[in-house]
Order: sequence, then structure tokens, then C-alpha cells
Amino acid sequence: MESLQDNAPLMILPMAKEIPAGAGEFRLPSTDQSFVQGSISTSVGPVPRVGAELTAGDLYGHFLVRWNIGRDHFTVEPGVYGLGDPAGDSPVLVTANYKMTFDLLRRAMVGRNVWILVLDTRGINVWCAAGKGTFGTEEMLDRIQASRLDEIVNHRKLIVPQLGAPGLAAFSIKKHAGFTIVYGPVMMGDLAEFLDNGHQATPAMRLKKFPFKERLVLVPVELMQGLQQGLPLIAFFMAAAGLAGPGSFVQASISQGLPPSFAVLAGIIAGTIITPLLLPWIPGRAFSVKGAVAALLIFVFGYTAFGAYSMDYSYLARLSWLLTALSIGSWFGMAFTGASTFTSLNGVRKEMLRAMPVQFAGIVAGIIIWGISVWSA
Repeated sequence: MESLQDNAPLMILPMAKEIPAGAGEFRLPSTDQSFVQGSISTSVGPVPRVGAELTAGDLYGHFLVRWNIGRDHFTVEPGVYGLGDPAGDSPVLVTANYKMTFDLLRRAMVGRNVWILVLDTRGINVWCAAGKGTFGTEEMLDRIQASRLDEIVNHRKLIVPQLGAPGLAAFSIKKHAGFTIVYGPVMMGDLAEFLDNGHQATPAMRLKKFPFKERLVLVPVELMQGLQQGLPLIAFFMAAAGLAGPGSFVQASISQGLPPSFAVLAGIIAGTIITPLLLPWIPGRAFSVKGAVAALLIFVFGYTAFGAYSMDYSYLARLSWLLTALSIGSWFGMAFTGASTFTSLNGVRKEMLRAMPVQFAGIVAGIIIWGISVWSA
């Protein structure tokens, strides 16, 4: 077979956009990465060797990114890696360059000798990157060529996560690179059995469940992202109330600024904690509706518990709090579609087109009505 590097980089593809500079140029990942354990000598050069056991540093990194700390930089260099002592006939597993995904894959391959082809997904996991297009056909072809994978292995088969299928055109990869795509199981825990079974998946391996435990581990990052977006709005309510409300700045901030701030927190909690945890049981099919329902429940419970309804607030003020909580809860509930396999890319787009105008109108109306209530207090 003619080597890929003999062709102009990706010029064989009917591109709808300009080819990135450096696409297809030969490059291997650096061995100067904390998780790399030496190198494997190949005909194209030293390929970084990695192990299946995760270090304390790896696990600490996992903890931090679960809380959205340094998540954008928790990546590995794209390219080909060797786990164990792979040979020319060893399987090639394809994954994303989000380090947690990479780490979980190599941990699942303990005692195995495999090649791992890492695509540049901008630090996003396979499922989300496939939806965003970074785990895609162009990147796959670029990475195959840039790694000279056809010279490293003597077969033409790539094992790709099933959840990466939406981003790939397998026929194009076969046509232009000569590699056949084989979709592995949904869960990494089934990958070893899949390999032992001659790359055949059982029906159970094709099913993706989304149990409570998997939803629970996503809550910290969802919550932190929600707080990052919500805290500026809370600061606005507190400052505006202090400047426009009756009495001193501190008194007005507390009396007029705290209630809408609690509404913001209620929406964040509803969309980032309650919606993920109680997802199957909250009424509504759309995630935006589920988030709004959860926000309504928290709003009613919270403001009743704190006795806000018995305080001297106008109906306009209370309406503004409700609109704020519902809009924010709906927004963050809808945002959870990116973490769920319950949704499709087209379904998410349709929901966003329908829900975002309502959410925007709700939060704007809530702020305006709140401002009127403060001014007239």
C-alpha cells in the first residue's frame, strides 16, 4: 500500500474549509510527559510508552477536574502511544486527548499490549467531542498520517469507542487512509472482553445506561460551572439593591438583594444538582423543562422554609424571583444534555432553539420586574 505521507496532506478530501497549517505533517508525542514511561522503538521513531497503573498525581488531577479546576489544560499530546510492549499486530485503540479519558482507557487495559491513537479533541471527552466535531473524520485522517500509523502496524483496523460514531465517516477513513473502523463497546469495562472475543460486541455491550452513580460524579463540575456563571449575577443583584434600595447600602443589599440572589442559587442547584440526580423521575422530556420543574420545587420549598412569603415583599418582587429561578434552572438543566447519552445532537439543537429565547426573556423580565419592585419599595 502507498504510504500516506507520499500524498499532499489531506488534499484528497473534499474540504469545506481551509486545511489547517501543518495538517498531516509527521509528528510523534513527546516522551517528556509525566505519565510516559520511556519509549518504544519503531520504524518511524521512538513512540512514548505508557503504563496501565495510575499514579497519585493522575488521581489528584482527576479530582481537580471533577471540580472544574484546570479542566481546560488536563490534556495529553495527540498522537500514537504504546501501552505495554505492543507489536505490529497489536490492536489500535482510538481515544480523545482529554487526560481522564486517556487514563481510564489505559487503566482498563492492564496486562495488555496495545497501541493508543489519541486524537486532538481540544481536551474534550469522546462523547462530547463527537458531537462538537473535534472527534471527527478530518482529525482522524490527519492523526493517522501524522503518526505514520500504517508503518507502525501491519494491519488496517482501528477500534473506536461506540460513542465516537456520530463524529466519524467510517467510509471516508477506509477510502482515504485504508483503515477500517471497528466500533468497540460503549463502556471501557467491556473492552477487554471485546478484544478477547475477536472484536465482537455482545448486545449488552451496545447499550448505554446512565445510572445514578454516573450522574452523581458529574455534579461537582456542573455545580462549579453554574457558580462561575451565576456569581456575577448575584453580585449585580446585591450591588444594585444597595444603590437603589431604601435605607443604607448594607441594609438595602440584604433586604432587597438577598432574595433574588437566593433565586439565582435555587436555579443553579436545580439545574446542576437536582436535575442530574433525579433526571429519570422529574416530569418532562426536554432537559430545559426538567430544570424549570426542579427550580420551581426548590423555589417553593426554599422560600417557604425561610419564611420569605410572610415578609413585606410585593407581588412584583416575588414574581421576579420566580422568573429568575425558573430561567436559570431551565438553562442549567438544558446544559446537562451535553453530559447525557439520552439526547441526540439534532434533538439538543431543536431544544436549544426553542428554549433559549424563553430562558432569555424570563431572566430579562425577572431583572426588570425586580428593578421596578426595588425602585418602588
